[in-house]
Amino acid sequence: MFVKLVVRLAVAAFASTSAGLGTADDRPVIFGAMYNLTGGQHDLDLPSSEGARLAVDQANAGTGVLGRQVRMVLVDGETDPAVIERKTEELLRDQPAIAGLIGFSDTDVVLAAAKVAARHDHVFLTSGATSPLLPVQVPKYLFLACFGDNVQAAAAAEWAHGALRARTAAVLFKQDSTYAQLLHAFFETRFEELGGDVLAVEPYTLDPAEFQSKVRTLPAADVIYLAAQPDDVALAVPALRKAGNKTPILGGDGLDIGEAWGKISDTRNIYFTTHAYLGADNKNPAVREFRAAFAKAYPDKQPNAFTALGYDAARLLMTAIQNAGSTNPQAVREALAATRDFDGVTGTISFSAGSQIPIKSVTIMEVDSGRQSFVTEVLPKKVPPPR
Repeated sequence: MFVKLVVRLAVAAFASTSAGLGTADDRPVIFGAMYNLTGGQHDLDLPSSEGARLAVDQANAGTGVLGRQVRMVLVDGETDPAVIERKTEELLRDQPAIAGLIGFSDTDVVLAAAKVAARHDHVFLTSGATSPLLPVQVPKYLFLACFGDNVQAAAAAEWAHGALRARTAAVLFKQDSTYAQLLHAFFETRFEELGGDVLAVEPYTLDPAEFQSKVRTLPAADVIYLAAQPDDVALAVPALRKAGNKTPILGGDGLDIGEAWGKISDTRNIYFTTHAYLGADNKNPAVREFRAAFAKAYPDKQPNAFTALGYDAARLLMTAIQNAGSTNPQAVREALAATRDFDGVTGTISFSAGSQIPIKSVTIMEVDSGRQSFVTEVLPKKVPPPR
């Protein structure tokens, strides 16, 4: 079990060893991990933080990084951009030896942290925020360990058009979410390129009465594309089904809410794109090894794609520090940008020249009566450009 130290500034520091603070030779390698352990994003970020923790413990059980132990300083962003901005400043002020930062699973919150990190010349590697515009918004310093929304939306459109034989679509998207706004637009672009017809595009809020009104006026379509945040799912899916709509529902990785699906009624004919399938029946050796290690560290929990993303992000940053031969933030950034063929649980990661987003395959999952199952993997044939 690990000891969690929570201080007034809400910086929680985890260390797997008590050694390493006495001299320059045995000082730890330190990196920051910023996740929303509370608030609306906790269903995504808590699993990611556990995956990152596991990666650090594995490193410390071996030779560490640069022959030194690793300390991950974990910060709870509370799903509040203003809090995140303040805590990022505090983290970099209080921990000047930090080599870089990882974390977050949503565009709006990661920007609050990454812009501060960039001002301090520190790289921020997001494990799960999927906007392909992020590297433009924070040039040089913001990298993705995950695919972009244009990739997963294109994969969804191609799969719906092919496997579901969908020729018409109705779209519902979270009105105040950058993630949802980008995701549905990329889906529509690719679906229409394939010859599909988007019959309606409806924004929504979390007001139940308003959502019910949106549902009742949706035209009949072959598929409903739901661009939702994790905390929307428990409202959106039952509302659609209670209205008598049995149409297949397809969404992005915001629908990857793990065991929470078991608490939602009438969850049939639902599909979503995500980063990896972590089920016990997955025969991939990397997934099996990861599951075994996670079960030992967290015997009462099951890993999901966001657990694996946090794991990969932490390993990727530690690999960049090792390859840099230094904890100097600029050297780490350059080593990360030069990453090629990193073997992650969620896929192979390479940053081609000038790109801060890896191209990775997309996993399609199905939900039936609260149970999730693997459908297929899709590498889209054509991806809409970021815009």
